[in-house]
Amino acid sequence: MKNRAFRFRLQCALQGIFFAFRNESSFRTQTIAAAAACVALIWLHPALVWVALVLVMIFLVFAAELFNTALEQLLDGLHPENAEFVRIAKDCAAGSVLVLSLASVAVFILMVFAAAA
Repeated sequence: MKNRAFRFRLQCALQGIFFAFRNESSFRTQTIAAAAACVALIWLHPALVWVALVLVMIFLVFAAELFNTALEQLLDGLHPENAEFVRIAKDCAAGSVLVLSLASVAVFILMVFAAAA
């Protein structure tokens, strides 16, 4: 991957995103939640800082989901058996997605209250 053309690296990155979308229901669920948040942004017309915060949270959750998917694929490939350390690593990665998702919900709720005020 090193020293390859930008177009090639972009194609690889997009393949990773499409893989996650096709194979991970949680990624698809996050996509639906992100779309709903974007509709709310259009409907509520919040201040630009709230738009930025919501969009940053959306993309952070997507990034966490992609890291989680990458870690799961790697660990399942290296250790297909049910090793305890694999379970713990996968649980921690899933936990990071949960933490970011909850933070995203908190930002969204605060934005709704700020827009209503």
